[in-house]
Amino acid sequence: MNIQPDAFRIHDVRRYPLCLFDPAQVHPGYAAQWETEMEALLAAGLPFTVAYVELDPVEPHEDRKQRGLWLKHNKVRLGLLCKAQISVEPDADRRAEADRQGQLAARAFGIPHEAVATLEEAVALTRRLTRPLPARPADAYDMRGWENIS
Repeated sequence: MNIQPDAFRIHDVRRYPLCLFDPAQVHPGYAAQWETEMEALLAAGLPFTVAYVELDPVEPHEDRKQRGLWLKHNKVRLGLLCKAQISVEPDADRRAEADRQGQLAARAFGIPHEAVATLEEAVALTRRLTRPLPARPADAYDMRGWENIS
């Protein structure tokens, strides 16, 4: 499936697999569009990250509740493809706080969290987390006899 940038309002997907959350779109009732976009990202079937740039969340309670329930119910599906939520925060103190909060969310929803200082770092992290592993020649290792190694 192909990502269609025009279908997204909450996330800027022009740098896909890096998806930038747009805090200007956070207004009462936005969670329904957020869910639609998350479903589209999952339907694409490819690894991605979601980045939050200098986010000061002022989220309506009902939207936070709706998103939390969606995250809870889709934790496994999301965990397969969303390789990280990334906080981009240039200020070291605010970045440390974003990292602390992000680690709490990571434990709750199973999506790793990273905090970086720049968008360029978020791009590099996304590339590292989403690039496919290099193929290994079929005869690279003789696996016979190793079936019980964990």
